[in-house]
Amino acid sequence: MSLVTTYNQVQEAAAYIQSRTSHQPEIGLILGSGLGVLSNLVENPTTIAYEDIPHFPKSTVEGHAGELLIGTIRGRTVMLMKGRFHIYEGYGPELTAFPVRVMKAVGVKQLLVTNAAGGINTAYHAGDLMLISDHLNLTARNPLIGPNDEQFGVRFPDMSEAYSKRLRAIAKEVAARHSFTFQEGVYVGLLGPNYETPAEIRMMRTLGADAVGMSTVSEVIVARHAGLEVLGISCISNMAAGILDQPLSHEEVMETAEQVKEQFLGLVLDIIPAM
Repeated sequence: MSLVTTYNQVQEAAAYIQSRTSHQPEIGLILGSGLGVLSNLVENPTTIAYEDIPHFPKSTVEGHAGELLIGTIRGRTVMLMKGRFHIYEGYGPELTAFPVRVMKAVGVKQLLVTNAAGGINTAYHAGDLMLISDHLNLTARNPLIGPNDEQFGVRFPDMSEAYSKRLRAIAKEVAARHSFTFQEGVYVGLLGPNYETPAEIRMMRTLGADAVGMSTVSEVIVARHAGLEVLGISCISNMAAGILDQPLSHEEVMETAEQVKEQFLGLVLDIIPAM
């Protein structure tokens, strides 16, 4: 697939979405496993199934609903993905990040991305929320590989501030008002779908990672390529392999997300109008 074709596909998807709503989205939201509950708080939403949007992939993972919502949250117009796409589902990284380019095409300027992640930092606990300060892309995939189309962004995009310092400062100020303290650290993105081995976790801790997951990095690379300002939040859904000497499961991830949802919602609802 050429990037020219991809650009046309982005425009077709954006045109379809714009035909379904009169809203002009300014903030994009991508919600991770178990965190789609935020979608319940979108006011006057237009709901569009992914399968109805031209060229959109389909989400196949439990906890990812596969719907796009456009509406308002605390006075800000948002475009919310209830469920994302993963490379382990068989999609290329450029396809997992396709919706980010569509967001840019419909006018989004900022992206709030969330995920469920395993805690590598031994000071973390299941249920913590971590502001992503940086990431390690260990997927061995990059959504920008291939000929570059300047309509999307420059050939060599800068990643020195992949996650906005300004937005992280806002998130910390909001947390202080809630008497809450975010963890803050480095997210490492892997292919999956298996959970990591204890040896892999020790390696990643040595490399400087604080949390590990199977999403986000391709979306953020494309977001920065497109000039979007990014805020990332990880829900530490479990401690990674070998730390607590117990097996890992997706059920545990979903249960932890359920436990922290009230705290998560309260924070995000106050962060969005301040972005």
